[in-house]
Amino acid sequence: MLAEKRLIEPIAHIETDLPTKFGLPRQSGLVPSLTARIVFEPLYRDPVAFRGIEGYSHLWLIWGFSENGRDGWAATVKPPRLGGNRRMGVFATRSPYRPNALGLSCVELVRLERDEKRGPVLVVAGADLVDGTPIYDVKPYLPFTDSRPEAAAGFAGEVLDYALEVDFPPALLEKIPPDKRDGLIGLLRQDPRPAYIDDPTRRYGFRYLSFDVRFTVAEGRLTVVEIADME
Repeated sequence: MLAEKRLIEPIAHIETDLPTKFGLPRQSGLVPSLTARIVFEPLYRDPVAFRGIEGYSHLWLIWGFSENGRDGWAATVKPPRLGGNRRMGVFATRSPYRPNALGLSCVELVRLERDEKRGPVLVVAGADLVDGTPIYDVKPYLPFTDSRPEAAAGFAGEVLDYALEVDFPPALLEKIPPDKRDGLIGLLRQDPRPAYIDDPTRRYGFRYLSFDVRFTVAEGRLTVVEIADME
């Protein structure tokens, strides 16, 4: 017998440098140089609720796939990193098209800020979320129970070490704020392209901060060709 249905509501949202899905890391922790802020709703800004959190180095975020673009779920999906042409069961993937569109990410807790207007704000690193994603819960990561080095990675392990070389001309890199450059280079190394497209003549692009980052990829090397200011 199914348990009683319950409505869950966001307790916070995340502020990141990525306003669209294209370019996101495919998993949390892949680009540790990306930082973000978790801003809580007024009801949950009581400082007492954060007592002890600074003793943890990492946190679990439970969040909503707010950019799905379609309703419902699918029993099988095509994981992008497998080329988009191999179907796997949805429960064997982290696809957003799930019965309950919830995501789970492990992030590093950089610090707890105390903002006069927004209350306690968590600064985190390594998030894989679009700017504005709703956060439903925050829980501490416990290395002695949550870490399983012996765990099998399934088909996800097939592409674990995949990364591109990045050629970023200095004149273009200078357009990016210095403290945001490592994050962008980390994103580019992860190869933002759809895995089923491999056209060395094609120009790809995604939003990062207020910039449109354009690039090409050929023989395992990504070359940035344009940085356009969108503002």
